[in-house]
Amino acid sequence: MTQHNSAAPSDQHLKYRADIDGLRAIAVLAVVGFHAFPQYIRGGFIGVDIFFIISGFLISTIIFKNLDAGNFSIAEFYRRRVKRIFPALLLVLISCMAFGWFFLLADEYRQLGKHTAGGAIFISNILLWQESGYFDASADVKPLLHLWSLAVEEQFYIFWPLILAIAWKKKWNLSITVILLALLSFAVSVVYLRTDPTAAFYSPQSRFWELMMGSLLAYTALYRPQLLQRFRNVRSAAGFLLLAAGLLLINKQSAFPGWWALLPTVGACLIISAGPTALLNKKVLSSRLFVWFGLISYPLYLWHWPIFSFLHIVEGAPPARHIKLVAIVLSIVLAWLTYRLIERPVRNNTVMIARHSSVVFPLVMLVVGSAGYYCYAKDGLEGTGYRLAGKSMFADNFENSYPDWHYVRSHDILNQYREDCNFYDIPKFLAGGNTLIPRPALTASCHVRDKAHAKSVFIWGDSHAEHLNYGLKNHLPREWQILQVASSGCMPDANVVAPSTTDYCAQSNWFAMQSIRQAAPDVVLIAQSTGQSIDQFRALHAKLTAAGVKKVIFAGPVPHWEQALPKIVLRKLWENTPQRTFVGLDQAVYDNNSDLRAHFEA
Repeated sequence: MTQHNSAAPSDQHLKYRADIDGLRAIAVLAVVGFHAFPQYIRGGFIGVDIFFIISGFLISTIIFKNLDAGNFSIAEFYRRRVKRIFPALLLVLISCMAFGWFFLLADEYRQLGKHTAGGAIFISNILLWQESGYFDASADVKPLLHLWSLAVEEQFYIFWPLILAIAWKKKWNLSITVILLALLSFAVSVVYLRTDPTAAFYSPQSRFWELMMGSLLAYTALYRPQLLQRFRNVRSAAGFLLLAAGLLLINKQSAFPGWWALLPTVGACLIISAGPTALLNKKVLSSRLFVWFGLISYPLYLWHWPIFSFLHIVEGAPPARHIKLVAIVLSIVLAWLTYRLIERPVRNNTVMIARHSSVVFPLVMLVVGSAGYYCYAKDGLEGTGYRLAGKSMFADNFENSYPDWHYVRSHDILNQYREDCNFYDIPKFLAGGNTLIPRPALTASCHVRDKAHAKSVFIWGDSHAEHLNYGLKNHLPREWQILQVASSGCMPDANVVAPSTTDYCAQSNWFAMQSIRQAAPDVVLIAQSTGQSIDQFRALHAKLTAAGVKKVIFAGPVPHWEQALPKIVLRKLWENTPQRTFVGLDQAVYDNNSDLRAHFEA
């Protein structure tokens, strides 16, 4: 679930602080640890929020100092950003596209092209926000997922220097301006968590307040330093405790960012405000090991997630522990090489290209982004050739290959196995008050008892309950009626006592209990994707029994694969047999077959 890259090094005219590099190390190692071992480092994604604070503090310090000196330049500001951010990012984007050419299926390469284009123009968070949904691909198979946080930061820096420059010129109270804007952004985050958690995570409006906290700290350090003179060691220790609390208490199920995000952000602010002389800052954060990881934190952030993700895609499942450890070592090595051979030479102007960075790097980024978009527009370059020993042709002849699903479409599988009464119009529901608003195909027979049938079974659950309808319909005796309220992604919960206009699953469960009480079914059949505890099953059984249900059946889980099964089959066949599959193939026969298929499918 979660990631960032604001670990870009500070500008040369800032007084160097080794402890801030050490804080970067904590941030990036937390993120890497979370991605490698989420079951142990459950709150590691808060490293992103630490990076936001660091970035807001350093960049705003630069802007304030330049405004003070009367030499602030928007053009110079963006030139520095390009020089810091683009070189390593370009290397990773190009490497991902090159690797994907050889190892990804067409639909996977298409998605990578889309995300490469989004990463090149810093809108990854917007793309991921739009993609989210029930049928969205797993985060683990999106190699450039982590660029969402870089996009948030760069979107922030589109307008933040302008706001500060205007406020400075108009002689507004800068601290009041920053506080008001930060509070507004934080309020958006809290509201979004209730109405649209995905928006709360990816939306720039709900994330900007974290960078503004760093900016407010920069203002205080420059213009109200007396406020930060006392209790340095106490603030540093308190900051470490808050970061530790965030790592231990926050997890993927937490309502995040919102109020929970105050743990890492306030903690980071306290540590930075304590200064380099605070005991923990000096002895821990400024140590050689922490500083070293801080220096490579930006390229380490960029490299580690694509490596993990590509391993997951190729293996068809999360990599084994020893493979993850090797991936971490590889990420660190690549990060160090990127820092030594690319970042540092460009920063120090020891290579010719660095002197023209404001022109060269944006042009190269434009080319890379355009190539990514072309790949996306051309369906992963599926029609451009064999793509590694006939990969595209092999997929074309596999009946359930992505993205066409020939077999599923030709046999109308979705309509046969998922009844119309399972599909509810969520947008209309959210605007429709206290009842689920069904699609037009929904009939009352889905949840209303028909006295013509002597007995009835009521199916309740998520999509795993929905798929049971087809088999029951074809095998139950005629005297049985099938009733159903099953909503994809919604686990049954009999404790919902009131309708909801904001929570789709709560509304569905309330509606299910109402229907069960009215229909009085002989049997309630419950099935779901994720398991509940024995105590939860007992409580659910007790509620249904109290509602008059004579018999409750809990259906066990169906087999799960880390990726869609047809894709796993296709990949394994492609990896093991493509060279032999097309040896001696008569191309004319193949072309004729393709023409016939296109004609009859049209």
